[in-house]
Amino acid sequence: MQFPTAGATILAPAEAAIFWGDLLMPGLLEGVKVLDLTHYIAGPYCTKLLSGLGADVIKVERLGAGDGMRWLGPFSSGAEVITGDSAPEDGAWFLYLNTAKQSLALDLKSPRGRRMILELAAKADILVENFAPGGMDSLGLPYDDLKKANPALVVTSISNFGQTGPYRDWKASELNLYAIGGLMNITGEPEQEPLREGMPLAQLGAGQNAFAATMAALMYAEETGEGQQIDVSIAEYATNILENALMQFSYSGQEYSRVGNRGYGRAAWGIYPCRDGHVGIIAGPDHRWPAVARIMGREELSDPRFTSRAGRLEHADEVDAYMLPYLIDNNKVDIFKAGQESGLGFSFVSTMQDILEMEQLLFREYFVELDHPVAGKLTYPGAPIMPENEVDAWVFRRAPLLGEHTCQALTSWLDYSNAQVSDLVQQGVLAQHEGV
Repeated sequence: MQFPTAGATILAPAEAAIFWGDLLMPGLLEGVKVLDLTHYIAGPYCTKLLSGLGADVIKVERLGAGDGMRWLGPFSSGAEVITGDSAPEDGAWFLYLNTAKQSLALDLKSPRGRRMILELAAKADILVENFAPGGMDSLGLPYDDLKKANPALVVTSISNFGQTGPYRDWKASELNLYAIGGLMNITGEPEQEPLREGMPLAQLGAGQNAFAATMAALMYAEETGEGQQIDVSIAEYATNILENALMQFSYSGQEYSRVGNRGYGRAAWGIYPCRDGHVGIIAGPDHRWPAVARIMGREELSDPRFTSRAGRLEHADEVDAYMLPYLIDNNKVDIFKAGQESGLGFSFVSTMQDILEMEQLLFREYFVELDHPVAGKLTYPGAPIMPENEVDAWVFRRAPLLGEHTCQALTSWLDYSNAQVSDLVQQGVLAQHEGV
């Protein structure tokens, strides 16, 4: 793995968008081969980060059905339910999670398919899988066989509860994982039921953990020639980011209380309604409190009772009542800027339209537009990293069609001939996208 030197050149994200068939722009992981046996969210997010950094990622998908995430909307066609045997190509989740990957449609359960995976593993640097524990064994692909095929291979296994323990084989959805990991217990309003996040935080976060662990194991393998298997538990990721809740309980025996949108019970510290949505008001530090009264035009807010955090906690309802008329009469962006210009940590709750029009993101040329043959042109978030030394860091390509790169992947990695691939397609071991 060659890391770039300072002074290398990178195009801005908007200029770096490239498509299959165009000249491939290298990323930081150019030359790293990744065999992707993942599906749904956590595993594909890990390999999305690897492919985005320029790794050569072959995503192995089931014949006909593909990754189950292909079947989950919303769909660009507007369809609510997809029926039939052919996997849809325009599901938003799949299009987001699988950018810059190649799709190889293969029957993993066939003996020939298993041998092909071992051949690919022998050429790979990394294999990522998120089957249920024991799933790789049942496919005839245990870690010991993968290690024999390639002693330097890094195998990253992502599962609900990990590869060992009494919960190892239990089922879980995002709701279960967010709950059992402890995050749900600290999310929501006081004295009301716990709430889940608006996104699959546990799975996306576990994918990030898997990416970081994979990179560390790859560095070790390159230095020593010794691979290893990494065990990532999604539920344990959730427990890992419990803020200070777990430590607080460990030394005091006191459960962490849900604080809702009024952070820690104080006034002027949370989410409030305004004319066109909601704003986030953080009125600290204390020496800046007079600016709140000035911005909001309410002399009552200058009352000495409100100048400390303790005072705003004691008189929270009164403070909020004084602030509300100003908030309701003003737009969220204007409130945000008025606070920031006075050194106050104001913000606003962005809609998706707000994000696409945000001057900060547009100035940094953050967004990337990719053209998909089925879904059409789509706007994607930009790179999660923006190196200051302008290194070629991130690769942008659309998500693949099912089986689009079956032939390309096998010829480039294993030197298969087109005739060999065609024979395997005829045997039902492989499939190619129509027209490829």
